[in-house]
Amino acid sequence: MSVQLTEPAAPAPTASAEVPQVWLNLLPLLPAELPPPRNAEGSSATELMSRIRLKAVQEQERCTDRSLPIPEDVRSHYADVGRPTRLTRARALENYLATPARIYLKREDLLPTGSFKLNSAIAQAYFAWSEGVHTLVTETGAGQWGHAVAYAARLYGLNSIIFWAGVSARQKPARRAILSMLGATVHESPSAQTVVGRSILESGKHGLGSLGTAIGEAISYASDHPEVRYISGSNLPHVLTHQTVIGLETRSQLEALGEEPDVLIAAVGGGSNLAGLMAPFLERKAERGASLRLIGAESAAAPRLTRGEWRYDHADPYGVTPLSKSYTLGRDYELPETHVGGLRQHSGSTAVGVLRSSGWLDAVAYEEQEIFETGQLVLRLEGFLPAPESCHALRAAIDEAAAAKEPRTIVACVSGNGLLDIEGYLASLPNLSS
Repeated sequence: MSVQLTEPAAPAPTASAEVPQVWLNLLPLLPAELPPPRNAEGSSATELMSRIRLKAVQEQERCTDRSLPIPEDVRSHYADVGRPTRLTRARALENYLATPARIYLKREDLLPTGSFKLNSAIAQAYFAWSEGVHTLVTETGAGQWGHAVAYAARLYGLNSIIFWAGVSARQKPARRAILSMLGATVHESPSAQTVVGRSILESGKHGLGSLGTAIGEAISYASDHPEVRYISGSNLPHVLTHQTVIGLETRSQLEALGEEPDVLIAAVGGGSNLAGLMAPFLERKAERGASLRLIGAESAAAPRLTRGEWRYDHADPYGVTPLSKSYTLGRDYELPETHVGGLRQHSGSTAVGVLRSSGWLDAVAYEEQEIFETGQLVLRLEGFLPAPESCHALRAAIDEAAAAKEPRTIVACVSGNGLLDIEGYLASLPNLSS
């Protein structure tokens, strides 16, 4: 069955008054200036990126205003998909831990695609439609961003092409089926579809695929198809800006409860859900110092913040991207096979790197077995199954609460739903299939 959309789906006339009216510009809130991207010697990658990206997001990255208005059409779609998302108290988890701490969970997993990625996907699809673009190409690691792009493209009658890290694509047949049903064209990366993909295949390295190989292929595809625009799901400042609706809502919800956070926690891959949650609290961090802790929880299979170097590197192993400064394991780092595709990349966000290098962000890393056990515990106690990536944030929240000797308020971002990650749970918890 073929469904052809030529006009965007009509949103409600007025968005909910509770949906934020602006995105927050993260950059003026950082403790240090953002290091700019660079060209490698003999490269014109920054020029290429300017040519293949949407004009609107480039304008947003040049903007120095502290906030950027959210277009009413985008706000309406935010309301339609369930924004503002719930902030829930994890009382059963608190009781289990016998902790004096109060644990609050920001439930981005309740959005229709099961993750926070819709916040930027809807915005970028709207900008593409406004600019007369008909086809978007992007990368995805765990598949959450690809799912969100396919969903948002449907809203605006756009085509979507997704290069998906091969190991994750093969692990998640249910999510792949949903992408196909939404109309997306999906290629496992590395693939034979692009110059970059073919070169990686010929090299014999990075054969499992990663978010980095998929980034390189999506950019390569856009460079060869002038009518197509490349959009990114993480790392870049405009994506982090779009995700600040998470933290803006959280701040308002906490204020309504008379709460002030003492610890903010998010899983960290590219860094967009972390920056989205924490950006509206950075002024308070500057005022409170160590009494407000910011924690990024990462995978021990890709321990950039805990073991990487703060330096310039490419975001893809082929080197098609500009050099950006971040915590990196090096583009030649061979990432092991894991079921945590959203955190499985060798480098990350420059903005998150600034928070870390300035001493504002603490980091912890967890092994895969531990995070799947955490997901099972959360399901039994709180009644929902978190995505593997979110389990990192939840594990860190559990550790913080267990160590608490006096009342404190801990807020963790539940960035994604785990119902499309059952294969990972089955592989990591053998007792489930016995």
